[in-house]
Amino acid sequence: MQRWRTASDEELARANDRSGWTVLRKVAPYLWPQGQNWVKRRVVFAMLALFASKFVAAGIPLIYREAVNALGEEGVSDFVLGAVGLTVAYGVARLMSVAFQNLRDMVFAKVGQRALRQLAFETFTHIHNLSMRYHITRKTGGLSRIIERGVKGVEFLLRFMLFSIGPLILELIFIAGILYWQLDARYLVVIVVTIVAYAAFTFKVTEWRVKLRRQMNDQDTDANQKAIDSLLNFETVKYFGAETREAQRYDKAMEGYETAALKTAYSLAGLNVGQSFLITSGLIVVMVLAALGVENGTLTVGDFVMVNAYMIQITMPLNFLGTVYREIRQSLVDMGEMFDLLGQPTEVADKPDAAKLAVSEGRIALENVSFGYDEARPILKNVSLAVDGGQTVAIVGASGSGKSTIGRLLFRFYDVNQGALKIDGQDVREVTQQSLHNAIGVVPQDTVLFNDTIRYNIAYGLDGATHEQIIDAARAAQIHDFIETLPDGYDTTVGERGLKLSGGEKQRVGIARTLLKNPPLLLLDEATSALDTETEQSIQEALAHAGQGRTVITIAHRLSTIADADRIVVLEKGEIVEEGTHADLLERDGRYAQLWTRQLSEGSVIA
Repeated sequence: MQRWRTASDEELARANDRSGWTVLRKVAPYLWPQGQNWVKRRVVFAMLALFASKFVAAGIPLIYREAVNALGEEGVSDFVLGAVGLTVAYGVARLMSVAFQNLRDMVFAKVGQRALRQLAFETFTHIHNLSMRYHITRKTGGLSRIIERGVKGVEFLLRFMLFSIGPLILELIFIAGILYWQLDARYLVVIVVTIVAYAAFTFKVTEWRVKLRRQMNDQDTDANQKAIDSLLNFETVKYFGAETREAQRYDKAMEGYETAALKTAYSLAGLNVGQSFLITSGLIVVMVLAALGVENGTLTVGDFVMVNAYMIQITMPLNFLGTVYREIRQSLVDMGEMFDLLGQPTEVADKPDAAKLAVSEGRIALENVSFGYDEARPILKNVSLAVDGGQTVAIVGASGSGKSTIGRLLFRFYDVNQGALKIDGQDVREVTQQSLHNAIGVVPQDTVLFNDTIRYNIAYGLDGATHEQIIDAARAAQIHDFIETLPDGYDTTVGERGLKLSGGEKQRVGIARTLLKNPPLLLLDEATSALDTETEQSIQEALAHAGQGRTVITIAHRLSTIADADRIVVLEKGEIVEEGTHADLLERDGRYAQLWTRQLSEGSVIA
């Protein structure tokens, strides 16, 4: 019988190592960036301060020993000068060690913060550059938590890559060398054996704990996603009385996080006990050797104190090694997720030689366009459509016929599978996305607003817009008078996704935002289908004003809203089945006439 092969622990460990080294290679340029000498100077200066700190720290127990010996052996005439002087020197040395450490941190702080800010910026920018296909499948809550954990790990990883592992090894070498020089090889052997056993135990257990950390991260991401998803859909939760259901769903996710977190906590306790056992064993052996040396007269009491001070000095960085290694491995896990996110390909990208879109007439042409979100399920099939500059063309059809898909292709959220989409003869794939987006204004079915003021949301249409421009746009969208009635006027906060405003008010803000942008091309994507009849009619006036002097493509559900269009295009299963004016299409008594009659009978058409 065939047995499915699963990855062994050794294979997983090798994969983790490869992943860790990959992350380290990606982080290293932030520590030593090309062309930024000020960063390199700070890193070098910080390393010098670090070396000075460790050099001084290694000499402190020697001064301590001499002070103890002076107290026990020197005569009265030399007591004050010798013991007190050495004690003062001991204090100064400790102060210098701390001062150098803090100087190191001060110098390096700007390097770490710069790296954190730069990586956060790159991640945020990359997410906005990812394709629509990625964003409609992503989980916002999980995504935000991945970014948060990953960015926080940057400064930690940079700091401790530079100031922990290497400096720890340097300090251990200093101490081991001094003990070998001052005492004998037995002490060196015990210290080396203790360090090797401690490091091996720490690394082995920590690798196991990394897997637990991944599980905890996954559960944390899942719980956070469920919480944000539920809060974003607050109204829906209320509509269906599902508060208890949502709380239980969130609690179930937190239960998984609790289980993983407990495993992590228990394993940490076991790791700490094991580390303490190894360190204490080494300490006892070395101190017994020193005590025997004092007893048989080969060592002084000062030597005994010095050995104890060095063992304590070794214990502290070794304990630190355990913590640092754990945190570095956990940071690598967190940052690995973020770098995986940065590695997501941008499906729609500008060509290296892309030019800016130049709109002269505003002519839009679809030339034998075929497209499907999934290759096995085509949406548009060999569609050809021309919209002359200044024309208003409406696209109608049943749900799923491909109406909104044309709008997404025009804005280049996706690239066509076959054919071409051109604006004034320029293929949208040959121009920069920024210039393309600047040329098109969109009023969607559901205008989503930022949780900020009305002023901010209207001004979003034009970076650096003046107050007068904002007011002019609001007047054109017929919302200025309403805004003036609000207690805070244009400084009124609209709430999450604009929930403090009605549907019609949100649409008018969206129209004002688009008018402020002043684009030559306008896409109305079922901009009034979610509104009541009275609101729809008033919004239509604002939309008609917005379309003056522009090329307009209207994607419509309610046919009454597009009866005055220059041309109406009827889509059926991804193909154009009819074209003409409203009167012509009714006279043909074809598909458009059927849709009109059906809406008339349902009361959706208002004469």
